[in-house]
Amino acid sequence: MKVAFAGINFMDVHTRQGKYEASQTYPVRLPLTLGMEGSGIVEAVGPGVRRVGVGDRVAWCISWGSYADFAVVPEDRLAVLPSGVSLDLAAAAIFQGSTAHYLTHDVAQLAAGSTCLVHAASGGIGQLLVQYAKRLGATVFATTSTEEKAEIPRRFGADHVMRYDDGRFADVIRERTGGNGVDVVFDAVGSPTLRDSFRAARTRGLVINYGSVAGSLKDLDPIELGEAGSLFLTRPRLADHLADAETVQRRADDVFGGLLDGSVSIEINGRYSFAEVEQAHAALESRHQIGKAVLQLHT
Repeated sequence: MKVAFAGINFMDVHTRQGKYEASQTYPVRLPLTLGMEGSGIVEAVGPGVRRVGVGDRVAWCISWGSYADFAVVPEDRLAVLPSGVSLDLAAAAIFQGSTAHYLTHDVAQLAAGSTCLVHAASGGIGQLLVQYAKRLGATVFATTSTEEKAEIPRRFGADHVMRYDDGRFADVIRERTGGNGVDVVFDAVGSPTLRDSFRAARTRGLVINYGSVAGSLKDLDPIELGEAGSLFLTRPRLADHLADAETVQRRADDVFGGLLDGSVSIEINGRYSFAEVEQAHAALESRHQIGKAVLQLHT
């Protein structure tokens, strides 16, 4: 692929920090070319490739090497783009959109009448979780780290928005659900929120810990799940939910279809040239970025 844009993700920061050195799901080892999400034009294909051809507009994720002029990507990681989706939007949407899609549709299986809690709802994946949950008919409780960020999930349809500090969100949710708690919790914060997420979930509810950007909970005893109401706790990863080319394209079609019909919105908050990428990563390491940024490789 001739790379047009590479998405900038917190996953790239974790790669630089060596957090995948022992991972079997993501066998990423330094040194390597960063960038696990991108978009561009197919320049050449290998033997046996049938789904894509030279000149096709494509996007991909969970395939490292996008911070380059050209990238080699396995065929089963590529999604062909519809004509109405621009390359910059595709690079900004494929990873976070696919993540929010599998979490809401496959893991949580949200439906009309469901209730859920989305932590860090002002972030890129959080915004999409709110939108997909509302599109599926769920009532959405959302948390943010500051009052200033709370307007973002409200704008995307969250029914109740609060701060997640000190765990008080669990008390608010219990009160507003008549003491029951929510069906599903989406928690990518980790250590500061996870135990209070248990308190926010209903009996036999599901807690989805899909990230730990503020640190992992290292002293969890499974008996806590029983004491909290026989909860289900899962730590899924996107790679296991993009198992084949058909699934990759199906998820991408739903994400891009939502962008085209207006039912899903992704805002690109920043565009960086290749020369600025180091400064961009330094900024991402020092604070959580709201929304999404892309790295432009070619004009």
